[in-house]
Amino acid sequence: MDQATTALTTMRAVSQDSAGAPDVLKVIETRRPVAGRGEILVRVHAAGVNPADWKTRERGEFADGTRPPFTLGWDVAGVVAAVGDGVTLFEVGDAVFGMPRFPHPAGAYAEYVAAPARHFAPRPEGLDHIRAAALPLASLTAWQALVDTAHVRPGQRVLVHAAAGGVGHLAVQIAKARGAYVIGTASAAKHELLRSLGADELIDYRERDFTETVRDVDVVLDGLGGRTWARSLRTLRPGGTLVSILPPDDSFPVAEAEAAGVRAVFMLVEPDHAGLRAITSLVESGRLRVVVDRVLPVEEAAQAHVLGEAGRTTGKIVLSVRDSSG
Repeated sequence: MDQATTALTTMRAVSQDSAGAPDVLKVIETRRPVAGRGEILVRVHAAGVNPADWKTRERGEFADGTRPPFTLGWDVAGVVAAVGDGVTLFEVGDAVFGMPRFPHPAGAYAEYVAAPARHFAPRPEGLDHIRAAALPLASLTAWQALVDTAHVRPGQRVLVHAAAGGVGHLAVQIAKARGAYVIGTASAAKHELLRSLGADELIDYRERDFTETVRDVDVVLDGLGGRTWARSLRTLRPGGTLVSILPPDDSFPVAEAEAAGVRAVFMLVEPDHAGLRAITSLVESGRLRVVVDRVLPVEEAAQAHVLGEAGRTTGKIVLSVRDSSG
């Protein structure tokens, strides 16, 4: 096979051969995927980084049992490079964003991704690839938790933990767009940003115990877990809902919630074309803004994981795979 042919059938991707620390992530040359029936091939411009990425890397296994070698990542923004049989939603050249195949392997830390067409949506007008790549997993998590699971309505009170994080800062805006009164927990340094995003009340978790000041909440969105689950129940009014976006363990307070007349549920985000369309509508109407903390080249995926695991980012970390200005 000559060099030109090889260039058309291979791509660069970030891969790992074993479980471990961020330094297991390496850039390799690998076979380019092909769009099958019902799929599109996306030329990736940017890939978002999420906690699910570094947890999978450290564990060395996807939820479906896939083990190394593999490529991480689900958040994708790019341009359709090829269209598989039966696809009518997109054409070659369309700018798209999405969260394909979650929680199964998607391989977003790569130059190309092939996945079902309906796991994507047209990129929001006015959004570049970087910001589009920051949206899918975090915004769909917030949307599916607040809208599809908790059914947030106008006038309700919503408590968002880790409100300045990737999911949290989007959840604040989605709850506000639904007409809710939004309370957020975050360090004081992040309060000004959260107020600009629509938060009505903010609690510095380093200085105040939210259980002593927050009452009569209809919905709690929790991405912290552990002791926060049971403590959050105290803030809910009868009939309220605690939605965890972290997998439950033995400490998840289902029985305690039932005894208190509230509901405690775990929600796992799913690929969602309709949800992406709803997110797009909020972005294009100016009611949803994604905050990007850091942009790193895909070759520095390991450093992106180091920064993410430190837990001090505001908003999202994004990997630039190729020129993402368009």
